[in-house]
Amino acid sequence: MELRDFAERILFATTLEEKLRTPDEITDYFPGSALALPTAPGRPANLVFKPYGTGEKSDFPGLHRLEQTEERGKLLHFFANHELLATELMALVLLRFPDAPPAFRRGVLQTLQDEQEHTRLYIGQMKSCGVGLGDFPVSGYFWRCVAPMENPIDYVAGLSLTFEQANLDFAGHYGRCLAAVGDASSARLLEKIYRDEIGHVAVGLKWFRRWKNPSQTDWAAFCQALKFPLSPQRAKGFTLNMAGRRAAGFDPQFIAELNVYSQSKGRTPSVFVFNPFAEGFIAEGGAFNPTRVQLQLARDLENLPQFLCRQDDIVLLQRKPSVEFLSGIKEAGFPLPEFVELPALSPAGRGSAFRGLASRKLGRLCPWAWGTDSFKLLKPLFGSVTGEVRGDDQRFNPGLARLYSKAWSAGFLRDIISDGYCGDGARGLKTTDAQNWLCTENEVGVAVNSMPGVRDAIARIRGRGHHPVVVKEALGLAGSNALRLFEPEVLETQTRWMSKAFAQGRELVVEPWLERLQDFSVQLEMSGAGLKLCGYTGLVTDARGQFQSNFAESHHHKRLPEGIPSLFIGRPDITGRILFFYERLIARLEKELRNLNFAGPVGIDAFVYRDTAGGVRLKPVVEINPRFTMGRLLVELMRHSCPGSFGSLRLVNGAVLKQAGLGTFSDYACRLVEQFPLRLEGQPQSRLRSGAVCLNDPALAQACLAVFQVGAEPALISSKKI
Repeated sequence: MELRDFAERILFATTLEEKLRTPDEITDYFPGSALALPTAPGRPANLVFKPYGTGEKSDFPGLHRLEQTEERGKLLHFFANHELLATELMALVLLRFPDAPPAFRRGVLQTLQDEQEHTRLYIGQMKSCGVGLGDFPVSGYFWRCVAPMENPIDYVAGLSLTFEQANLDFAGHYGRCLAAVGDASSARLLEKIYRDEIGHVAVGLKWFRRWKNPSQTDWAAFCQALKFPLSPQRAKGFTLNMAGRRAAGFDPQFIAELNVYSQSKGRTPSVFVFNPFAEGFIAEGGAFNPTRVQLQLARDLENLPQFLCRQDDIVLLQRKPSVEFLSGIKEAGFPLPEFVELPALSPAGRGSAFRGLASRKLGRLCPWAWGTDSFKLLKPLFGSVTGEVRGDDQRFNPGLARLYSKAWSAGFLRDIISDGYCGDGARGLKTTDAQNWLCTENEVGVAVNSMPGVRDAIARIRGRGHHPVVVKEALGLAGSNALRLFEPEVLETQTRWMSKAFAQGRELVVEPWLERLQDFSVQLEMSGAGLKLCGYTGLVTDARGQFQSNFAESHHHKRLPEGIPSLFIGRPDITGRILFFYERLIARLEKELRNLNFAGPVGIDAFVYRDTAGGVRLKPVVEINPRFTMGRLLVELMRHSCPGSFGSLRLVNGAVLKQAGLGTFSDYACRLVEQFPLRLEGQPQSRLRSGAVCLNDPALAQACLAVFQVGAEPALISSKKI
């Protein structure tokens, strides 16, 4: 029989007998002309693909049900349909590309005959489970992805190097699962198919290397050859079988790249980006110019949103983290998102990346902060968002901009105190109840817009016997744009600083400088369902108020850090009082956010301080941050730790390196590994029990290294030194 006749019979036959019959001798003297792409292969009625998008497909059986005979038959049914699809696609490639090299066509024929045998073997094994091919709905996904191939390299990239490569993982994984439930014969079948699959992938890799651009690596050429919705994510299973890939001939770099690659296989991804300068752009507009150190710090930490998102989500950044770094993150138990590079100095490169994203359905847009910068950056994607319904003004508008102002936070706290501490009748916290532990209006900042206003605010604070004063710009980056006035009189340099701020239209906030005992934060999330508590984290800042580290205790998702109530000596009821207070405060804040159509993360910074009389009090709102914060990042990191664990997140800078006697962040990371090795526990999803993880690449870091550390006791995660 001529190869063309054989391929046509397989492709268009409407019975399994015809599709799976192989003649004794096949010749290829008359390949014929190229076949136009058919809509679908011929199939028996019970194996016809269900219309795409109808949702009529059989659910993949869960591993916990494989002890049931019918469920094992259902699993084999999935695999049998995949083998039949591969057989039909190989027949299609023979008909679509009659001018392909004869050696390639012979190789496809041999693989096709193997796929016929695999289908027959699956059908036979299914019978022992009481299942026949066609008893369940079948998917035509393979066909839709591979059939539109335009040349032979599309076939080897899409079928051999994607779906067949993925079977190197699936065959071994499910073979072990079937053996574990006592189905030895099905396990042996999958072992045979696994061995055959290594050969099939090796043949595809050989031709792929022959046809790809010789200047490209295998990995780069593979990524370029795949057309959406195919991606390298489809070329692997639950765990990567590296031995099988080495046997098929893949080089170590290809395997390493595939190991850390991620892209959604169906779930609509959300898009994350790290933009830490939102407040600066809101305050100064296009005139804002971050310092060199600030820019370097932002570059070092630009991948941090990967710890806020799910595996299928997308993180935008200038440069993807290295394969070595991502491999370590994956080994630590963290899922990896898809990374999309946006070259900082290449508008053309950014445009290309955004065109690719805009052609896909996207869930939500999740910048670190919504501001003028993120609004402009993400605007090309607004039309692709399907996971939320929001107008442009609900992402960012002047009303939302006010939420970033320290003056707004001060006004919010002042209103709460003047209204009776969020009281609601009999259960409310009245002044008499809270006078011994909560701040008064005297400790709340005052917004001013002129030098006379500053002088008056300072005089009133000092007139109450409180000399140290702090003056902050209402809008500005955390820990910067602030003056501490400790001198007897305001200095000329300080006056010039404030006068310049007023000349530029800035608002200042004046408040007493308080003796802080413990900082902490309240992490929240605002959605259509309301404002939800995510957790409490302890906070450590330097003398200027800049972030150094934070910590989360085992009960952080619902309780204050233990150190907070212990400061209120003689008040055993203080924990309940503070938690109830925050319940009412959060309810009040929810109303404010709902009025502004705000949705997203919110952090409230707070601290416990010692007043001038020596008493201990709570300032429940220092500032409200309508964005992601390091505290929220820690809350999300803690989801990957074992129950009962304590965790810390700290930023290591050059001064810390010098103090430790180390020259580079890579040296610091090596010492971390030695002193705090990772220990993971749990199945099937392992979590961190103890150890330290670098959250950005130490080999690339120039200004800052973020470190997450987990331990069983607070003392194990609180030290800043190594």
